[in-house]
Amino acid sequence: MVYDCPLFNLVLSLKKHMESQSVYLQSLGAAETVTGSKHLLIAPGFKLMVDCGLFQGIKSLRERNWVKPPVDVTTIDAILLTHAHLDHCGYLPLLIKNGYRGKVYMSEPTRDLTELILRDSAKLQEEDADKANRHGYSKRNPALALYTTKDVEAALLKFVTIDVLKEYRLTPNIWFKFYPAGHILGACSVEVNCYDKTVLFSGDIGRYQSEMLPAPQHPKAADYIVMESTYGDRLHKTSQLTDELAFVIKDMLFHGGNLLIPCFAVGRAQDVIHLLYKLKQEKEIPVSLPVFLDSPMAASASRTLLQHTDWVMISAKECSQMFSGVTISQDYQQTRKIIRQKNSKIILAASGMMTGGRVLEYLKHYLPDAKNTILLIGFQAEGTRGRALLNQAPEIKIHGQYYPVRAQVKEIGGLSAHADQGELLRWLGEFNSKPSKVYLVHGEPSAQEALRVKIKDECKVNTIIVKENQPELLFTIKNQETGAAEVNDQPQVSLHS
Repeated sequence: MVYDCPLFNLVLSLKKHMESQSVYLQSLGAAETVTGSKHLLIAPGFKLMVDCGLFQGIKSLRERNWVKPPVDVTTIDAILLTHAHLDHCGYLPLLIKNGYRGKVYMSEPTRDLTELILRDSAKLQEEDADKANRHGYSKRNPALALYTTKDVEAALLKFVTIDVLKEYRLTPNIWFKFYPAGHILGACSVEVNCYDKTVLFSGDIGRYQSEMLPAPQHPKAADYIVMESTYGDRLHKTSQLTDELAFVIKDMLFHGGNLLIPCFAVGRAQDVIHLLYKLKQEKEIPVSLPVFLDSPMAASASRTLLQHTDWVMISAKECSQMFSGVTISQDYQQTRKIIRQKNSKIILAASGMMTGGRVLEYLKHYLPDAKNTILLIGFQAEGTRGRALLNQAPEIKIHGQYYPVRAQVKEIGGLSAHADQGELLRWLGEFNSKPSKVYLVHGEPSAQEALRVKIKDECKVNTIIVKENQPELLFTIKNQETGAAEVNDQPQVSLHS
């Protein structure tokens, strides 16, 4: 047989040897979609995962959370977490439940916020499973939570906090460094030096003109960049945010309605509260205008902000003062009281894409009334109520019933936590030398294709849109015995023996 040919066997042996000496990128999520970020860097004898998020949005995406990963999770050696949003951290308890034995490395604010988000995620899943079993509407019998509070407790034991801008060695040939990314409190990009080649994972890239967070940072050079592309096809408005927000509020007051701002509990809620504080300080809106924060998690995240004021550009005093005029709702009884109040008011409620949470109760009451305003301030994924409102849907389904959309629906893109196309290109253009390749992740296909073309045309860099579960060869190690070059500019911390 031809397969017994010595030449064929030699070629096959050489191919296997080359594969064992190569480094690959494999995305298990956030490939041609914006959720479920899980990126594997596969090196000889070591697998490193960057982020471990849940799929969110349309049902077909959410169902992927129940599918067994295409890799043996017990073979993953370490996880680096860029930030605390659920689509980047929400799968951690399940990965650990299914056998992951290593550590999870992150910044200190990310550790605190991730605990909040995972506890809330588990609680909601437990409640949803219980409700489905009581009412019998689940296809699974019995309905189960994806993971439980007990699973979160086990995951927290794996968390290790690290300092930014400091090198940490995982193996003799692999080390990493975190750089503040400006997306939310504690968010970072991750530089991984692997066999003397630099692979940079951008995480979610923040804004250059944020009111609270410093501009995103990154190393001076990188050989390969794994880059988010959420707004790869859009530009945020360049008008002054405070002016835009003041206009929306004044218009709401003129009509005698209410302003509902669906917002992400971590990041956007605190940004909006700061903007409202500034508007009241400058007498642009009435100081007496009631502001309600109806999200226990957002309240907890706000307390976390006060514990990490070294990560923001405003003073600790201002961080504290900006919450002074905000009433925090603690339970559903207070939610009902807020809804019954007749005077105009501003309500910030989670979730930001209106997939669940207390914001739904406000939508039921406010959507049918033309006097009210719904203000969209963040990315709205495909299949969410937020995307439907953005696309001018005439009605929205909530808890099995349809509610007509008569309220004004407005958007302020400048409040997004994600860099737009121009800022993404600016971020990429700030490297001292061009990378060999850019790999686009975390974006819908149209956004990724638009950004790919822009990078190719303007930056002259080979750019690839990553396919889910398809390994991408980054490079082949020329001499594995020599390993990575020693780094002498500052001492490293060894994390693995």
